[in-house]
Amino acid sequence: MARLPRLYAPDLPNLAQARFTVPLSLGGEGQVMLDQVAAWLAEDSKQHGVAVHGWTLTFDQLLLLATPAGPAGLSGLVQSLGRRLAARLQIGRVFAGRFRSTLVEPGAWVLPSLIWLETVPLRQGLAADPELWRWSSAALHVGAAAGGAVHDHADYWACGNTPFDRQANYRSMLLEGLPGASSTRIERSLQGQWALGGPVFLQGLEGSCSRRAVAAKRGRPRKAAPASE
Repeated sequence: MARLPRLYAPDLPNLAQARFTVPLSLGGEGQVMLDQVAAWLAEDSKQHGVAVHGWTLTFDQLLLLATPAGPAGLSGLVQSLGRRLAARLQIGRVFAGRFRSTLVEPGAWVLPSLIWLETVPLRQGLAADPELWRWSSAALHVGAAAGGAVHDHADYWACGNTPFDRQANYRSMLLEGLPGASSTRIERSLQGQWALGGPVFLQGLEGSCSRRAVAAKRGRPRKAAPASE
């Protein structure tokens, strides 16, 4: 079956996942590589016009919440990171197949998607607190670290009127985590590469995005009723 074209619509954030073909080592060497990929991410996102709102690197995957300036921006960023990492590790393919991505509805699913990706290290048992995992944007968003090439989304700014309020309110949400149903919805949208949002948002994507934004209903189309004589 032919693969789906990349789902894209102007000025909308994307949640993306790229899994490594071979997980990085869990020791010091793997940590050095995570440091290097994080540095490349900050550099290459600028080159490819991708505003990164949140990110997480673990030993087996890269997760991004980002808004690309054009349809090729996100693909160019992931490909650039793959080429750099392949050259550094002296291996062939770095990522296991195409990276997965989904469009995310602002005002409804941006913050849940951000919380979902920043709590991956917690779910994988890599850190006791999301902000303690230094290869993610969590520490920046809760005020535990400064700097970093992160362009905060408007939904994050809406968490409070001051930096302290935003950081404190977001930290509460991060520690609370997501309901299971929300996590499942995010994971299914990412796996299927269908847009993540409500009916109005999805309907509004018709005609403005690169392909169908939702999966077609299964089964044969219903036959039209015969015309009455």
